[in-house]
Amino acid sequence: MTTGVRVGTDWRALAAVSTTVLAWASAFVAIRWVGESFSAAPLAAGRLIVGSVLLGAALVLKGRWVAPTRREWALLAVCGLAWFAVYNVALNAAEQRIDAGTSAMLVNIGPILIAVFAGLFLGEGFPKWLVIGVAVAFVGAVTIGASTANTDNADLVGVVLCLLAALTYAIGVLAQKPVLGRLPALQVTWIACTIGGVACLPALPQLVTEVDDAAAIPVAGLIYLGAVPTALAFGTWAYALARMNAGKLGVSTYLAPPLAALMAWVLLDEVPPALAFVGGAICLIGVALSRRR
Repeated sequence: MTTGVRVGTDWRALAAVSTTVLAWASAFVAIRWVGESFSAAPLAAGRLIVGSVLLGAALVLKGRWVAPTRREWALLAVCGLAWFAVYNVALNAAEQRIDAGTSAMLVNIGPILIAVFAGLFLGEGFPKWLVIGVAVAFVGAVTIGASTANTDNADLVGVVLCLLAALTYAIGVLAQKPVLGRLPALQVTWIACTIGGVACLPALPQLVTEVDDAAAIPVAGLIYLGAVPTALAFGTWAYALARMNAGKLGVSTYLAPPLAALMAWVLLDEVPPALAFVGGAICLIGVALSRRR
């Protein structure tokens, strides 16, 4: 009986991780695409507003509310401001300067920081295979970035913005992990998303203007970013994070760069060189190694 329950839980967590990685990979391509119609802060505001509305509706229909403690509110505020607000604005601005493949690679320095911070502050330690998997997957991500980078468009500001996004991503995960021990994943995601959306509200007037000026397809892309990579993917991420080691879960997102490169190839006609596929294979090997006991 015990074994059956454990296997079932592992499969549900795996399905949640897979959904998150696929949705987040698509976000890099979608941001690059709709960035021609929306500025960085308005795009973040629109995405978070849509995500907050959908997550709130799901919470009302299917969720349950557990009153957060003062400490949990503080951690939720850090998660919302860092991961939802600053991360989204920084990534949006970065992708207006550098291509989707390079952005995905740079942001995926975040799992390195997550694994290190989780070992330092969450007591998860540094298991040998986690360290090896992180190192191998990072080599794969760097390989992809080196092979897909467009040197004509890349600039130092874009790189710095991606690194800022990676840092706030790691901070958000580390703030989120402790509260998931007691609070439901859906509630945690909605609160953090709403806090991020409120922080981006100063950009709302500009968002309204840009929505009026934009064509229907970019507006649909903005709604997609709020519905899938935000509401759905952050929800499935929180579900998985409540059941998995933060360091090992973080390294799973190294699958995002190869997926983002493939999507950019199909949807944006950005054809990655053969070396990008080598990098993708290295990422897969790193993730597999990190799962070893």
